[in-house]
Amino acid sequence: MKKDERTDKFGYGKIGIIGLGFVGLPLALAFIRQGFDVIGIDLDGAKISTLNEGRSYLPDIEDEEIRRAVSSGKLAVSEQYDDMASAESIVICVPTPLSPQQTPDLSYLTDTCSRLVPLLRSNQLIVLESSTFPGTTKEVVQPLLERSGLAVGEDIFLAYSPERIDPGNKQLTIDKIPKVVSGITERCLDRVYKLYSQVFEQVVPVSTTETAEAAKLLENSFRLVNISFMNEFAKICEKMNVNVWEVIEAARTKPYGFMAFYPGPGVGGHCIPVDPLYLQWKARQLGTESRFIELSHLVNESMPVYIVEELKRLLAPSKSISESRVLVYGITYKKDTPDLRESTAIPMMQLLIHEGASVQYHDPFIPSVTLNDLTLNSVSLTEAALRSTDVVLIHTDHTAIPIDSIVSYAPLVYDTRNATKRRSGRSKVAKLGGGSALSG
Repeated sequence: MKKDERTDKFGYGKIGIIGLGFVGLPLALAFIRQGFDVIGIDLDGAKISTLNEGRSYLPDIEDEEIRRAVSSGKLAVSEQYDDMASAESIVICVPTPLSPQQTPDLSYLTDTCSRLVPLLRSNQLIVLESSTFPGTTKEVVQPLLERSGLAVGEDIFLAYSPERIDPGNKQLTIDKIPKVVSGITERCLDRVYKLYSQVFEQVVPVSTTETAEAAKLLENSFRLVNISFMNEFAKICEKMNVNVWEVIEAARTKPYGFMAFYPGPGVGGHCIPVDPLYLQWKARQLGTESRFIELSHLVNESMPVYIVEELKRLLAPSKSISESRVLVYGITYKKDTPDLRESTAIPMMQLLIHEGASVQYHDPFIPSVTLNDLTLNSVSLTEAALRSTDVVLIHTDHTAIPIDSIVSYAPLVYDTRNATKRRSGRSKVAKLGGGSALSG
């Protein structure tokens, strides 16, 4: 279908996207690939400048695609909300973090809605993609937007579609991931279904916005609970001198009733550590709670302390942690992404520094990091640098990890990701969940 035919049939015209981060920018490009014009808004001036220069700040997106989109006029970016007035459909992809009290912080979302109110006009579609607690679209966003004097479901259309972005995943591009959609009314649902069907291979409509909001929280609560259980199981295996990684590989051969999850240094990112607490907060508002979420959160929060204690044990009795040199490989929350949000490497490194250790790190995606008042720069993984450490802690197993050099030159390796699987060298290699070995 040609663009002018699509516009005439569905009346969408330009797409406005608010928030050009890990969710908004890939979504903007997905619309552009299908012939839409996109107006992108972000209050981070550095992002706007980078895009206008034809450069990408996300590793999954090539500079060339940004250059083509900007130079052709298909992508226009700005810090000014006024540009949203010409958009037929507006997608909100702003952060929804936790407050210091571990409760939902919707300040970015409410600010966005307030800025949109004077710009709204009849027949616009507004879609919320930010992860949030069930009821947000109807109880928070709808009343704010209706301050414009336009009624949702009659004058304007409001929908919710939870983002499903997997940074660093080269196989599952955004358009291939099934897209859940919902609307405040049937007409709202019809509008968002037709729009997203032109971008995504599969669109999954659900009956209410609360259902779609809850589905997103279920997805990430499910992961938090299972990964936290595997971390507990890894600790048990360590006490039994059983290799948890071998146990999992054996269990996953069962063709039914088992899904493999893996231990690690604790889950990070915006979604998995955060979304379950949105669900827990909502449950408490209703007079109930999730004990699974509570326990899983506590287990996840405890992993940096546990790993530091393991390093103390492995270094003793020859050295105390206070006189040790620790090199951390990989500090992002997951492999092959520059995202530090909720990364357990940060509290882990802070704990090591507090214990008196000399801490360095290497991460190909993070040139420098500030821990309290201390700024560290990523060091080169030369043979001399590896030999001069007392232990290399593998926190994130980026694809580029020089595992052969690490196990050959570092005197001790503590592997939280099973990156040393089937590798040998002169190093003593210890793994989270057992499997320690002295080779060479």
